[in-house]
Amino acid sequence: MSKFLRVFTIGCVVLNLAGWSHVAAGAGFSDQLTAPAQDSSRASLQEQLDAIFNKHAYAVKQVQLAWQNGGDTYTIVEPSTSGKGTDIVAYETASGKRTVLISAPQLTPQDAKEPLSIDAYAWSPDKKKLLIFTNTRKVWRQNTRGDYWVLDESAMKLTKLGGNAPESTLMFATFAPDSSRVAYVRANNLYVEDLATGRITQLTSDGSADIINGTSDWVSEEELDLRNCFRWSPDSQWIAYWQFDQSGVGEYTLINDTAAEYPVTFKYDYPQPGTTNSAVRVGVLAARGGPTRWISLPGELRQHYIAQMEWAGNSKEILIEYLDRLQKRDQLMLANAQTGESRLFFEDRDEAWVDSVPFDWIGKTGVKEPDLFFLSERDGWNHAYRVDRTTGNARLITNFQGDVLEKAGIDQEGGWLYFLASPENATQSYLYRSRLDGQGKPERVTPADEPGFHSYYVSPNGHWAIHAYSSFARPPVFEVVSLPDHKVLRTLEDNHELAEKSKAILPGPPEFLKVTVANGVMLDGYMIKPPDFNPTKKYPVLVYVYGEPADQTVVDRWDGVLGLFHSLLAREGYLVISFDNEGTPAPKGREWRKCVYGALGVLSSAQQVQAIQALARDRKYIDTSRMAIWGWSGGASNTLNVMFRYPGVFSTGISVAPVADQRHYDSIYQERYMGLPETNQQGYHDGSPINFAQGLAGHLLIVHGSGDDNVHFQGTELLINKLVELGKPFDFMEYPNRTHSISEGAGTSFHLYSLIARYLEEHVAPGGVAQ
Repeated sequence: MSKFLRVFTIGCVVLNLAGWSHVAAGAGFSDQLTAPAQDSSRASLQEQLDAIFNKHAYAVKQVQLAWQNGGDTYTIVEPSTSGKGTDIVAYETASGKRTVLISAPQLTPQDAKEPLSIDAYAWSPDKKKLLIFTNTRKVWRQNTRGDYWVLDESAMKLTKLGGNAPESTLMFATFAPDSSRVAYVRANNLYVEDLATGRITQLTSDGSADIINGTSDWVSEEELDLRNCFRWSPDSQWIAYWQFDQSGVGEYTLINDTAAEYPVTFKYDYPQPGTTNSAVRVGVLAARGGPTRWISLPGELRQHYIAQMEWAGNSKEILIEYLDRLQKRDQLMLANAQTGESRLFFEDRDEAWVDSVPFDWIGKTGVKEPDLFFLSERDGWNHAYRVDRTTGNARLITNFQGDVLEKAGIDQEGGWLYFLASPENATQSYLYRSRLDGQGKPERVTPADEPGFHSYYVSPNGHWAIHAYSSFARPPVFEVVSLPDHKVLRTLEDNHELAEKSKAILPGPPEFLKVTVANGVMLDGYMIKPPDFNPTKKYPVLVYVYGEPADQTVVDRWDGVLGLFHSLLAREGYLVISFDNEGTPAPKGREWRKCVYGALGVLSSAQQVQAIQALARDRKYIDTSRMAIWGWSGGASNTLNVMFRYPGVFSTGISVAPVADQRHYDSIYQERYMGLPETNQQGYHDGSPINFAQGLAGHLLIVHGSGDDNVHFQGTELLINKLVELGKPFDFMEYPNRTHSISEGAGTSFHLYSLIARYLEEHVAPGGVAQ
């Protein structure tokens, strides 16, 4: 991902621009090559794939950082001078003066030989205690279970939280605002631990497989990014929390055939489109213990989502983002924490869908209660608004013809909103700022002579930022800058070694291009050419597709191992091309993004075909008899739709972990873009590739992990049955017990990417030939 990965769990951030990491494997070569050249080329490609996916020789160095003192100081985890473990080091932002705050020996438990490893950390609000997250375990996508330790600096005491709790079972430990206690989740119940006495108070006791307190169910984590689902009140007296009741939700079974002598099953609740969802509600209870007071919200709880919940700038009210099931109506409800009553504060609507985005508070001079910061597409662009706390009226902050990609920070004192945007080039990202009073036009802060993709982690006081930038051919650089002048104070990590090493793989920056499809719609694309490209020859094509609302592919940023893999294929003699069709989240306005509502997969596959055909008419060096398409997840679904609905355009398709039938994906994602199956039967039919399998005319490789909890193996099995019934030849690879990333286990990524390369070269011969 191109955005900063914020570890809100305990307050530090990991800056990450490395892109989506996939894994790869061996390759075959064209019969056009002589045997010695073929063997040499195969060995070279294998060696590079081994270096990328097995030896991780091209990993991006990241920065783990947390702002302190409003931003005038920041802390970084660095290797300890003791030779064991890590130190937490503070730097004065302006001067760079360095101080070791916590040394590795201080993080060594009594009788332990090694210091604690630091997965994440947070200072208490009074800065006298440090919370360490360590020994972590993955829960679905992220490592959110583990052990928590508190270092009391004044007493030089290191204490493990949780009492006699089993190893790695605590989640989301968070200091109270008064620094006296820590709250956490264990086994779907909430606990509070007093740091002075060690006394543990269990706040909820009904946690079970069906009742989830303080964290989320599977689908809300996956699609609404909900994990830490409780909040301390500012006065440290109350805790508000989500509760999910999964009773009645359809149970899904994953089968592990290789873990033991007999198959082992794993069951969890997974709502498919139109089926029963969890009932979600918000409760408030005293941090010292006692009964829960439930917030009263309108309508049926199973037909709504609570996408966000925060204390509303005080300890009396709670702000709840309350989405209807179709995600067309976004109600922001202000609730009285003492009575449980709620009222509508602000509402956003869209005929397609509304996106849940993090909100914030904007202070008003001379007024106690702050205004709400909110993003909305109500005027046709994704713009920032300031919602008056008293009236609920929204005032535009970002007055320009362009989209806000995301909020980067707020300078409350100076009166500025910092945000990311790129109104003239949808493949890039830059920092802008607008006045919080909405006056004037946004102004660009990123220097005009710095193209590429830029992200920022702005300090709480708005005076500084960690700036991360990259391009397709340049790994990320992380630096400290002052705002708004963007003066570089120091470089934290430049990934210089990676930049030099990757030159051996990268044939050079891709060509970013535009192509016009039906109805005059212009798509962005890129093309990676072989290093010895000769426009008088004809070259085979590999199109990489995603094409759904969750992501863009045509972005001028470092694309991690996926970009390196594509560059290796270009070196073998392929034109590697990608297009962003309508419906992808490019900053091109609401209509661009939401015109696909109710027909996901239909327009995207059509425009992908139109784009490559239009480009081939313009670029005579494209060999239309040698074209392949591949994608993962939503891109795998689009690959199938292209191969089935437009036979003969591509001779070969490679589909990794596809959604073959939209009725079998999760409720939140699929209903957001398609509505309910019972009211949009035609849309679900037309968007699902399984219904067009009879059109397959070329070579097709389908790949899936049998342990995929996200896009289930079931869908691929249904597709296999359909292809068998139709008598269609195809190739298939199952990776036992692997998840949606197909990355678990030694050698898996290497094997998968080698398979993709080999299949491509067996069916689409590489290299340029005379026109």
